[in-house]
Amino acid sequence: MKKYLFIMAILIPVMLQAQKNSQWRGENRDGIYKETGLLKEWPSDGPQLLWKYDRLGGGFTSVAIAGEKIYITGQTDDKLILYVLDLKGNLITEKEVGKEWTKNHVGTRCTVCVNDGKLYIGNSFGQFFCLDEITLKEVWKKDLLNDFDGTNIMWGMTESPLIVGEKIFLTPGGVNNNMVALNKNTGELIWSSKGEGTVSAYCSPQYIGDQSVPIAVTCTFDYITAYNANTGEKLWSHPQNKQQPYYNIHPNTPIYSDGLIFSITGYRGGALLLRLKDGGKAVEEVWKNTEMDNQMGGAIKIGNYVYASGHMNRFWFCVDWRTGETMYKTNELGECNVISADGMLYAYSAKGEMFLIRPNSEKFDVAGRFSVTLGTNEHWAHPVIHEGVMYLRHGDTLMAYKVK
Repeated sequence: MKKYLFIMAILIPVMLQAQKNSQWRGENRDGIYKETGLLKEWPSDGPQLLWKYDRLGGGFTSVAIAGEKIYITGQTDDKLILYVLDLKGNLITEKEVGKEWTKNHVGTRCTVCVNDGKLYIGNSFGQFFCLDEITLKEVWKKDLLNDFDGTNIMWGMTESPLIVGEKIFLTPGGVNNNMVALNKNTGELIWSSKGEGTVSAYCSPQYIGDQSVPIAVTCTFDYITAYNANTGEKLWSHPQNKQQPYYNIHPNTPIYSDGLIFSITGYRGGALLLRLKDGGKAVEEVWKNTEMDNQMGGAIKIGNYVYASGHMNRFWFCVDWRTGETMYKTNELGECNVISADGMLYAYSAKGEMFLIRPNSEKFDVAGRFSVTLGTNEHWAHPVIHEGVMYLRHGDTLMAYKVK
């Protein structure tokens, strides 16, 4: 028994380390956080503010949390800075990682991914850095634009990396290297796919593992495209909704559920639902809703309905997942980012208001709201909920609210 306990004392920390994967928009990249016991209503002035940290610099990235530490990036001048905080909001350390965008909408764009003892960080120039989680020393670095003939885009590369097993999936958007899979530990190329050869469209990819082939799917300039995650073979592509006049910006990670893929985009590009066929090797369109558009705020599927705000059509929409029919829309909220936890919707408005919403296919049902008065510039960062705390970023300020 003593020998058994000794072995388990060694193995359990190793197993916990191996299981860590804190990434963009939650465990399944669908914006749903697996929390329970959260507040179903907020007080009139909102939930309790536990702490704030207001020296992040510019940025739109969300937090990643692992090992009792918070990881988030910010921009000072042209520098990309990684900040490491404890769960009480105290700065543990900071590190300059690389350069960042200074042309338009200055600020960091790519949310950190923490996976198996390493941090993966991207910048707007298509550079990806792998750091040791403990020492923060650089393990490897790749330049997608130079190494894989990628082309940068109007607002700078904006991809939060997807890691599955030993692979990290990234989208250079090159003619010959449309998507690549690298070894997450060494940065070495595992496969490269031509795909459709169109440039990146600000999208962070999704993984589908329940078909006959494992699938990595993402949006580029004109298409939503699926690749065999093991080999890089292009499985299929489907024309993405065209935007007006010509922007073709598709930042929202596709949502996957039971053989169906949902994609939504702004500038009146609308939303569509695709059905996988032949074990994931083909696809067909189920429906298209051209009214429900969303630029970069994500959407949430709860039950048979999907919720999102519009971009040009600045309404809050509830749409039937099965048919694409708009159940209702309201202009009470406007453009926003949306996540979900414990059966509730959390919407962060571009006007600087935070909403708690009950999912309801018949009406807009608000259970609480408050104004975000701290921070700087645009209200674009997606909230994160972790162990009963909602982390909300507004520019240079990170706030932690007690929602349990």
